[in-house]
This record gives sequence, structure tokens and C-alpha cells, in this order.
Amino acid sequence: MNPIFSGFLASLLAGLATVVGALPILLPINLTKRFQAIALGMGGGVMLAATAFSLIIPGKEAALSQGASPMEAALIMATGVALGGVFLVLTHKYLPHEHFSKGPEGFNASNLKRIWLFIAAITLHNFPEGLAVGVNFGAGNLADGIPLAVGIGLQNIPEGLVVALSLVTEKYAVGYAIWVSLLTGLVEPIGGLIGAGVVSLAQSILPWAMAFAAGAMLFVISEEIIPESHGKGKEQEATMGIMAGFVIMMLLDIGLG
Repeated sequence: MNPIFSGFLASLLAGLATVVGALPILLPINLTKRFQAIALGMGGGVMLAATAFSLIIPGKEAALSQGASPMEAALIMATGVALGGVFLVLTHKYLPHEHFSKGPEGFNASNLKRIWLFIAAITLHNFPEGLAVGVNFGAGNLADGIPLAVGIGLQNIPEGLVVALSLVTEKYAVGYAIWVSLLTGLVEPIGGLIGAGVVSLAQSILPWAMAFAAGAMLFVISEEIIPESHGKGKEQEATMGIMAGFVIMMLLDIGLG
């Protein structure tokens, strides 16, 4: 299969898991804050493990295979991670968006309708995930790409649930909440297409692309997912969720890889 298409398809399937996560809001059940904290924590743990096992380690190995020394490979990965983090810092600063727990943020955020603030936030937080999947598939690295896509899909299930629950809690209609969760997923194949396209055209950029995606994901984990999971008054449950998610993704990556 064409690596660009496979990267797009894998990131699309992973992204659509957000809709699966949102579906429980259709059921007449009460999803407690404890459950939400655990679920979101698990998503953060999955992303954290994916950053290490599916991006940083393969990126280092790619740099070594291209002739870099161990120190040069380490510097490439460190620089790429920093660039990915800085990119997210700048987009958070200048692109208006709204956090579910912290409210509006960014330049002139008050001038935009709330729905566009939510969409901007979704774009910021899910683009790096699609980019990470696309980078692996674009390089033909199925051993790391498949576990990563599966892990991102698992992570997107609780994320979709939290997005939908947050909207319903704020008196939005159930159908509207599911639609916004769908948008969350549709952002990821855009990142996947870009990541796969860039890497397939220039293999030399692979270590940098992996490190950049890792840095962007680390920023999202620390800036949004962990504060959101710990902000529900169930810090210990959220922490256990993070550890469980990390272990699940580690098993997927090592076992399938």
C-alpha cells in the first residue's frame, strides 16, 4: 500500500475512535467524575508511552541508521522535541481557542464564537497525534506505526467521551456533542497526511519529524490532559489511569513491535 495513503488511513481510523468514545452519552447512565478522571488519565498514559516507545526511540534508531553518532542522534532528538514543544507554545499563544477546564486562551479569543474556539482547541490537541502516526507509516515503519495507531485510537476513546461530556454538561445537545467529537477525529488524518507525505519524500527528515511529533505530544499531555484529568478532584484515580495507560501502550508497542 502507498505509504502516504496508509498513513492517512491509519490516522483516520485512530481519529474516528473519538466518536466511539462519545457514544456512551446516548445511554441513560451517569458517568462519574472518578470514571472520567481514570479514562482521561489512561489516554494521557497511552500518549506518554507512545511518545517514548513509538517516536523517540525509533527516531534515535533512524538517526543512527543514517550515519549519526550516538551523541548526534541524541542532539537531533532533543532539538526536535524542543521545536515541537515551542511550536505548540506559539500556537497556544496566538491561535484563539478554549479549554474545557481553563476557559478561553489566545489572542482576541473573546471575538470568536465559542464553537470555533472549541474547534481550534481540538485542532491543537489532535494534530500532533495524526502527525506521529503519519510519520511512522510514511517511513514504512509498520512495526512502530501499527501499535502507535492502535494506542492513539485507544487514547481517543476517553478523549472523545470527555469532550462530549463537557459539552453536554454545558447544556449543548447530545447530537451536537457527538458532532464536535467527530471533528476531533477528522483533524488527525490531516496531520497523518502531512507527516506521511513529508517523510516519504525525504527520508533524511524522519528523525526530526519523529522528535517534533514527540515534543508536540509531550506539550499536549502536560498542558491539557494531565491538568484536565487531575482537575476533577480525583487525582489518585487519574494517576492510576495514567500508569495503566502507559503500561497498555508499552505492551502494545513492545509486543506488536
